[in-house]
Amino acid sequence: MTKPQLLLVDDDRHVLDSMSDWLRSQGYELDASAGYTDALERLRQKAYDLVLADVRLRDGEGFDLLEQCRRNWPASQVVLMTGYGSPDGAIEAIRAGAFDYVTKPLIDNELLMTIERAISQRSVQQENTNLRAQLDRKYGMDNIVGRDPRMLKVFEMIGSVADTRATILVTGESGTGKSMIARAIHRRSGRAKGPFVEVACGALPETLLESELFGHVAGAFTGATGEKVGKFLQAHGGTIFLDEIGTASAAMQVKLLRVLQELKFEQVGGTKTFDVDVRVVLATNEDLTRAVADGRFRQDLYYRVNVINIELPALRTRPSDIPTLAHSFLEQVREDSRRQVTGFADDAMVTLERYNWPGNVRELQNVIERAVLLGKGPIITVADLPTEVRGTGAVIMSSASGQRTLKEALEGPERQIIREVLESNGWNRNATADQLGINRTTLYKKMKRLGLEDGRVGVM
Repeated sequence: MTKPQLLLVDDDRHVLDSMSDWLRSQGYELDASAGYTDALERLRQKAYDLVLADVRLRDGEGFDLLEQCRRNWPASQVVLMTGYGSPDGAIEAIRAGAFDYVTKPLIDNELLMTIERAISQRSVQQENTNLRAQLDRKYGMDNIVGRDPRMLKVFEMIGSVADTRATILVTGESGTGKSMIARAIHRRSGRAKGPFVEVACGALPETLLESELFGHVAGAFTGATGEKVGKFLQAHGGTIFLDEIGTASAAMQVKLLRVLQELKFEQVGGTKTFDVDVRVVLATNEDLTRAVADGRFRQDLYYRVNVINIELPALRTRPSDIPTLAHSFLEQVREDSRRQVTGFADDAMVTLERYNWPGNVRELQNVIERAVLLGKGPIITVADLPTEVRGTGAVIMSSASGQRTLKEALEGPERQIIREVLESNGWNRNATADQLGINRTTLYKKMKRLGLEDGRVGVM
């Protein structure tokens, strides 16, 4: 295993030599630098896992070296050292991006623990970088699929507001993809390299939610044995996403109103006021206007969070997007599972299009994943779909003729879907074919079979 690479920076020659010898004796590969300028030159020539730098250097500042590392070599962790430690200095260092801030004279065991934690954290960050790349492929804008006019408006709005500082409220039924939209806003903003912190407000009781958001000091409540950094401070320089905001209690709504207005807060049990630079995105599946009318949600908080509202349509209202979504999820699952599933049988896709999808996009994703993993062949068939999606099966009873096939039974919904998309495109067949994800020849044949050869024919 490759030994961790350390860079030690201190302008006190005695400290530099003695610490260098001791760290090498502990098994670290180490380069020693006596000043800011020499340290920068070494950083340009070699990748370091950890930089240990004194705050005061003859030709510069440790904080300046920290800023250079954050900007140009973000994979390198930085620990600042000082002989003049103070709580305010430690907070400043952490907020500036240092892993830790240690005070001289250094205690051997404590320094070793700090180094090991920093290197371990670097490994975690590398894993997170890889995971973020995977998430970008899976949840980036290119994978928020939709050709329905309502989704196109959502995409347009994301592009317009992503790089502003305005608070955004994302609304829509459960499963419509609110978290994905929040991530897309973050990734398309100038804060994309900063943290994205998500908090499921509805999953925590009020006392724990306050500590989760704002942190707490030691002794703030029973069990608070140490200080906790809250999510707002963790999101400094990035975006915080507060999901299920409609579940917040009256007391929590007061605290949220203040932090949204001033970007200031105190930890639970603490008196120090923290300032944060965060972009706030919130989401709810509740009707907040009704909650305000019922007295369950503060009117002033509603006006504060509803600066920009992105409303996500339910999947059942945009059935023309189902084939594109289904194929996108199929590709994702196939890549992750390496299953050789290439597509959908025609009747399986029709079945997916006519289902009501109460769980929206999330339910469709789960259904496709299940079908890929449990299916027996290279094509997803109706038999591979869950019972609730299949409905009554391939044969449907008809009072007129006794029995009719699934294809016959679904002609009505298919006609309605195609007509709606035609109307939304002013009966432009090329645009309609593109939006439905089919070629023009297939669309012409369907229109002829369904009696939709011109716009004068009504829905049967």
